[in-house]
Order: sequence, then C-alpha cells, then structure tokens
Amino acid sequence: MRILEIILLAAVTAIPFVKRPLLKITGKRYLLIALAGILILHLIFEGWRWQMFPGYLLMLILIWSIFKVDSTKPFKLTFLKGVGYTGVILLILLGWLLPNLFPVFSLPEPTGPYPVGTHMIDLKTTMDESITDDPTDKRELIIKVWYPADSITSIKQEPYLDRVNRTSFLHKYAGGMPDAMTDYLDRVKTHVYQDAPVVHRTFPVLIFSHGYGSNATGYYALLTEIASHGYVIFNLNHTYESLGAAFPDGRVRLFNYAYQNAQSVDDMKHIKPIRDAFMKDLTYEERRTILREASKGYSVTTMVKRWAKDIVYTIGQLDDWDNEGFFKDRLDVQCIGVFGHSRGGGAAGQAALMDSRIKIAANIDGVQWGEILDTMFQIPILYISSDWPADHEDINALLYKNKSTDYFYECKLLTSAHPNFMDIPFLIPVRSLAQVGAIDPDLGIKITDDVLISFFDKHLKKDRSIDMRELGDTYKLLEMTVYKGDSTGNPTVFDYR
Repeated sequence: MRILEIILLAAVTAIPFVKRPLLKITGKRYLLIALAGILILHLIFEGWRWQMFPGYLLMLILIWSIFKVDSTKPFKLTFLKGVGYTGVILLILLGWLLPNLFPVFSLPEPTGPYPVGTHMIDLKTTMDESITDDPTDKRELIIKVWYPADSITSIKQEPYLDRVNRTSFLHKYAGGMPDAMTDYLDRVKTHVYQDAPVVHRTFPVLIFSHGYGSNATGYYALLTEIASHGYVIFNLNHTYESLGAAFPDGRVRLFNYAYQNAQSVDDMKHIKPIRDAFMKDLTYEERRTILREASKGYSVTTMVKRWAKDIVYTIGQLDDWDNEGFFKDRLDVQCIGVFGHSRGGGAAGQAALMDSRIKIAANIDGVQWGEILDTMFQIPILYISSDWPADHEDINALLYKNKSTDYFYECKLLTSAHPNFMDIPFLIPVRSLAQVGAIDPDLGIKITDDVLISFFDKHLKKDRSIDMRELGDTYKLLEMTVYKGDSTGNPTVFDYR
C-alpha cells in the first residue's frame, strides 16, 4: 500500500470512534480541513483506484457525521447507531482488505549502470504451427526485448503488463471478474521505457524462455535488473502456451486449453512410473532406466523440444537484427546465452544441446526434460532450484548425472517456492494465494539476479575475477555446489558449501 492510502485508511478507522473528544480539541473546521486534505492529496499524488472505494465511502460518511454531530450533547447508543457502527466496522475491514489483496506494489529498482528499454518484435517463422488445426499455419512469436537504454528523460515508463496479459492473468486466478479490475496496475512503476534508444555499443545477447501457462513478460523484477547490467534479453512468448500473446495488428492468441487437454490425456502413464521409482528402494541406474522410458512420448518432453526450436530459430535471426533495424550494431552475436524459468528453463538447456552458438545456459527451477539423460553439456551451466519439500521427486538429480565438460553450478534458494522467481509474490502478496515461499520477495529476486548476473559476467563477458563461490558465503539462503568436468564429463566437486 502507498503512504497516503495508509494515512487515509488509518484516519477513517480511528476517528469515528474518537471524534467527540477529538472535536473538543480541534474543532470541526480544522478536523474537516485535515480530512479533506488527506483525500485531496491522495487523489492528486497517488490517484484513485477501485480498491480504495470503501475508504472513500468511509471518508464521506466521516465528513458528513462531523458536520452533523453536536459534541456538547452526551453520546447515547441507540439501535440504529449500533447498526451504523457495525456497518462502519465492516467497511473498515473491507477498506483494508482490498488494497492489500490488490496492491500498487513496488518492483525492485535496477542497480546496474544502464536504464532499461523494451521493444517488441513480431517474428513470423517458417516453422509449421503444430498447436492449431490448420495445417498451413506457420509459427509466429511475439518477442519482448529488454536492453540497456539511452536518453530516457523524455520517455514515460511503460505500464505493468499489456492488456492481454492482464486479462488472461485475471481470468486464470479470478475468472469472471471484469477486466477493469486490473487498471490499478497502471500505477505500478516498472523502471523500463518502451522504445527508448539503445546505448550506442554492442552487448551480449540472452534468450529468455518463460514458464508454462504463465505471463510471458511477468518477469519484470528479474529481467530489468539483468538488462541494466549490460545485456540484451530476447524474452520469448511461446504462442498458445503462455497466458496470452498480443500481436501488433491486434490479433490475440491466448493459452490453448483444448490443445493442453488433448496432449496431456496419457500423461499419468508417464508420470506414475517416475513417482513409483522414487518411492521404491531402487538403485540410481534403475531409476534412470525407468525415467528414460517414461519420458519417451511424455507431452512435456515434446513441449520442451518445441520451445527449444523457438529459441534456436530466434538465434538464427540475430545476425539480421544486428545488421539493420532497431538493434543495428548493438548485438554481440558471438556472445549468446540462454536461460528460462520452469518449462522455459528446460527448453533453454535443450536448446544448448541443439545449437553450438549458445555459449552458456541457465535453468531456473525447471526439469531438464529432453536429451540430457544420455549426454552432457559442453558449456557452463547454472541450475538454480526452489526449496522443494523433501518428498518431492528430484528428477534433475537423475537427468544431470553427467553435468558438463565445463563448469556446472547447482544452487538452491532456501525457503523459496516455484513462483518466487516471477513477479507473482509482488502481484499477489498473500502467500497462500501466490503459493510462494517464506523468503522475502525482494531478497529472493536479488539473490537470483546476483547469481545469474555473476554467472553471465564470468562466462559470457569473460570476467575471470568473479568467484561464484563467494555468493554462497554472502547469502545464507543460498546453497551452491560447483562442479568442474573434464573432457569426458566426469564431474568433480570444485567447491561445496
């Protein structure tokens, strides 16, 4: 909640119950001026929003009651007054509840040396679209690019999420509510500037892949910070498998629930053997054998490979984008990294196995479905997971057996949960609703960003002065194991905390 909102609600909460003795001290004029001042200042500097309507109504009732009250007469509780006070108490509870459930939240301010701009790219691919029924459809991706910006003084900050992503998010978590319920997000400061000029130099390129069925661009806290440290991030929107994609000509492509249902019909026959393998007293290799068979034909394995193709296709356009257009001479196409969250993290790792142009990859709390079980990475890899419960099947422990011929960083963000890497804990501040961990949202994002940026700086920008192990010493809520593989894989622990 914002400061003037808190002051307004505190005033309408306390004053109705102490207004008679307060009036003897201040008089009606000064009390009314003070209350009107609070309301006017809030409307001017913070702006109205529907979540504050109970507070506004309480303020009007309070002002009216002060006009009507005769403080010289003793207070006498009647039935009607009792009903009125009960109604006021209910309004007060609602007045505090709504702004806290739907807050105008604060995103972390970027700490890097650059302001951050965003730019949209509509990528029409030559790949067949396998999700729609039309066999002539070609895959089309909307990409949001986050980059180091220049000359932002005359440019307004972009609003938080576009209309399509707001609406689809609302329908997922609160179906049936009118779209206007998300208008309060206009007041969230994003710290990014749409179509601001790009700083006149080249930057390493990162491709980011979102989580399944999520807001593709709902990673402001994560991506803004990374871009501010000198990276151009191509934030993919995997069409029909994000909550929504809005194209420049007005077309909207929402999550395809019919396709999801059709693809997942047989999923349990793949999932159940894996779960059973973790419940039984089996050897490491026996579990890997079961996992190998169960993952064949699994819809998520197919999805991860499909998303990896989106990543690889996008990488194939980088030379053209660097040669002309908005990002002309701004992309270091020899320094390419990929990363993603959840299913997008798995897709990033799969893409790294498919494309030698990728120099590093990071998986944020995703299962590495795909081909990794019987191979190994040839590049530095970062895997950071949330703090899953002890009975959670650690599938990656089997998939990542061979790790990499290079560095492999295995991290865990303690007391976190899967959505802590997104903007969800800011957008939905109630832990039980957001399904986030106990970690402070700002701290969780800061640790994640610090780990990612250190990893990118060390292995993409080639800053050899960085020692990733120091992060494990800096943050008590970060566990890190560093492996170093040889030419045959054979990972050995480089350092353990």
